[in-house]
Amino acid sequence: MKTFELKGQLRSDIGTKSARQLRREDQVPCVLYGGEQPLHFSVETRDVKDLVYTPHVYFVQVEVDGKSFKAVLKDLQFHPVTDRLLHLDFQQVFEEKLVRMAVPVEIIGNSIGVRNGGKLAVNTRKLMVAALPKDMPDTVAIDISMLEIGDSFRIRDIKSDTVEFLENSAIVVAAVRMTRSARSAQAAAAEA
Repeated sequence: MKTFELKGQLRSDIGTKSARQLRREDQVPCVLYGGEQPLHFSVETRDVKDLVYTPHVYFVQVEVDGKSFKAVLKDLQFHPVTDRLLHLDFQQVFEEKLVRMAVPVEIIGNSIGVRNGGKLAVNTRKLMVAALPKDMPDTVAIDISMLEIGDSFRIRDIKSDTVEFLENSAIVVAAVRMTRSARSAQAAAAEA
């Protein structure tokens, strides 16, 4: 999985007043959990835009006061009216412990059903997975080339030895549905 590098400044004051002051200075308050003690720091807003506003997921290499930590973005908060980024939560990652993340789904191929007039419906854009950091995939690739009209691809159809899927195995990830035009063409063919 790709790594995103981020430099932060240690926060001495924590609380609402200091967080508001940081936001006025165009910085975002952050917390890193999972170590011995929570680490409070701040980063420039422009430095995290490529991490926050993307469909991809990354490991984050956070550097604060000369110390480096490997982490994942766990939670982010936006202002309810202005959509301004308010706060970021990171969780520290250790090589021997499982990491839980929402990984994007990548659709591969062109299905038989779509070529015959069906419509591809992607129901799930991200899947919750657990894996060791070295085994964490950038995306969950799903090959839909063999799907015909009416067929679906479920989580249980994904084969992986290193990744555990944390959602219900019966959830439909992608399906090929019949369109109105294909339905009317099928009805016309049945009448003839």
